[in-house]
Amino acid sequence: TNGKEENNEIQEGQKRGPSLKNLMKIYRQAIFYGDEKTILDIEAKVGTIEKEYHEFLQKVSSLSAEITSGKEKYIRLQADFDNFRKRSDKERVNIRSDARGEVIESLLPMVDSFERAKQQIQPETEKEKKIDSSYQGIYKQLVDIMRNLQVAAVPTVGKPFDPSLHEAIAREESQEYKEGIIIQEFRRGFLIGNRLIRPAMVKVSSGPGNKKSSVGTEKRAEQPATAAGMD
Repeated sequence: TNGKEENNEIQEGQKRGPSLKNLMKIYRQAIFYGDEKTILDIEAKVGTIEKEYHEFLQKVSSLSAEITSGKEKYIRLQADFDNFRKRSDKERVNIRSDARGEVIESLLPMVDSFERAKQQIQPETEKEKKIDSSYQGIYKQLVDIMRNLQVAAVPTVGKPFDPSLHEAIAREESQEYKEGIIIQEFRRGFLIGNRLIRPAMVKVSSGPGNKKSSVGTEKRAEQPATAAGMD
């Protein structure tokens, strides 16, 4: 009777499926009862499970390698995209800056004309004063536009000569300024941020020399009237 019950347990275990725990229990019982056929069947199943397990490990390893490779590709793609975005932003800024510089450069002759008129015209009659006030108002609007575009005048009189900012068209002895210092501005220069649009035309001191300059000569070295807010 006990033998039949044990055989029934073996058969029920076989029906429950090839879980490793059940197989080991059936295997021990088969060894106990000397059931060689069951022993061989279980050993074959264990071999199959081991094979499937190794195949599973290989798949896991392959998938892990693919995931790692995918992460590396993603990181590279993200880095490439960031670099592309930075280059695009820089190019967009450069294009915008170039376009703004061209617009400002085209307005500079008008600025020069207003500067000359401001220095040379001395209105006397009421009508002349109204005309002067009118064009000065237009000039102020132009100056405000240029200021909003971050345009600034190149510093000149009293500053050291800088070939990257200034264009020297004359040299003159000066008792007031040391050698290499700008003593007069002939044409204004302009910057957008740190970018030079046009160099300033200037006269540079060559030092005190042997002759003393008169007070009137040194007064000529004063910088011309500046555009409102552009210095």
